[in-house]
Amino acid sequence: MNVEKLMADIEARHPGEPEYLQAVKEVLVTVQDEYNKHPEFEKNKIAERIVEPDRIFTFKVVWVDDKGETNVNLGYRVQYNNAIGPYKGGIRFHPSVNLSILKFLGFEQTFKNSLTTLPMGGAKGGSDFNPKGKSDGEVMRFCQAFMLELWRHIGPETDVPAGDIGTGAREIGYMYGMYRKLAQENTGVFTGKGMTYGGSLIRPEATGFGAVYFLVRMLEDMGAVLKGKTVAISGFGNVAWGAASKATELGAKVVTISGPDGYIYDPAGLNAEKIAYMLELRASNNDVVAPYAKKFAGSEFHAGKKPWEVKVDIAMPCATQNELNGDDAKTLVANKVQVVAEVSNMGCTPEAIDTFIHAKVPYGPGKAVNAGGVATSGLEMSQNSQKLNWTAPEVDAKLHQIMDSIHGACLEYGKEGSYINYMKGANIAGFMKVARSMVEQGTL
Repeated sequence: MNVEKLMADIEARHPGEPEYLQAVKEVLVTVQDEYNKHPEFEKNKIAERIVEPDRIFTFKVVWVDDKGETNVNLGYRVQYNNAIGPYKGGIRFHPSVNLSILKFLGFEQTFKNSLTTLPMGGAKGGSDFNPKGKSDGEVMRFCQAFMLELWRHIGPETDVPAGDIGTGAREIGYMYGMYRKLAQENTGVFTGKGMTYGGSLIRPEATGFGAVYFLVRMLEDMGAVLKGKTVAISGFGNVAWGAASKATELGAKVVTISGPDGYIYDPAGLNAEKIAYMLELRASNNDVVAPYAKKFAGSEFHAGKKPWEVKVDIAMPCATQNELNGDDAKTLVANKVQVVAEVSNMGCTPEAIDTFIHAKVPYGPGKAVNAGGVATSGLEMSQNSQKLNWTAPEVDAKLHQIMDSIHGACLEYGKEGSYINYMKGANIAGFMKVARSMVEQGTL
């Protein structure tokens, strides 16, 4: 595989898709040496095949708001790769949604799902619809219209969507209800469902919980522990909530959260009351964190800034892609950050990643660190297929086991002397399983 030539071909074929191209290049560069040890990969053109999605559905979504006005949004589903199992990936409702972002997410999802050891392929979907400020009736009508276009292309053994940014329990419920009506069957075609109709315990917090379990293993590799460490977290939604909850439970001090308006610095650290208030802020539909500083004395709101300027032991981006850039990384390194665990998908820019690796700061990539969410979705699928529900401790134990397995896979391919390159390890481990499956199944 010649990465430069392949990337030139991909860029010519897919101009104007920066997120997708960034994700593809990161994986190809890190897997290149291992890939070239396998002539069967080149013979079967695995690289050329794996960078392209199997298919993309694009459709208009027409719905009526509470004023009786007709609205039109765009809907997408990118079914990326199903070599190891049915397509699996979230549905994102946010004004920023476009094809580049969904292709990057589907590409990353393919290797993330591979790392979980569960039989799941990669996919992603969504719409530029913004649920913020919409009534329940408006959200329901949009979700039903969205599903009216998508339902034929998904199924429990075909493609199993889930939630993502802007898509929580309410949206999943409306979409699943419409699917059930159209398909005339009750199957576990969505994950993240409510507990009354097939959901799994600890699914909402699983991404954050799993990230902290992976972080604990990273610290163990350094001969360190999480207890007593200071942690900077970005975001204030479910992912940040889960990470803050578990890190605090294990004795760390989480000192920041953030939103589009800026970040909160709380030197006293979060506690149960403050973590619960994060969810109140998210539910308010205002998308701001500034009120936190008014509610809790001693905390500070820094408007228009990011939390990476705070001196901490651990940084955990939990918000969105490319939220931590090269300058942020240099600041963290100068402040002697010990570990960076990326909980958001592609939360760090290439410049930031290079800075961490050059400085020998352990950096855990999102496809490994945040895989706990989709892993627990996979466990929800297992429970649905068996027509039963596991207890929270049972689900948590399985999540622990999966995160330990992902960590082990990263070590297998990521050791570089005394330094562990988790990005290289995660990319190669996830890639190899998919690539071998594609070779064994022939050219399809």
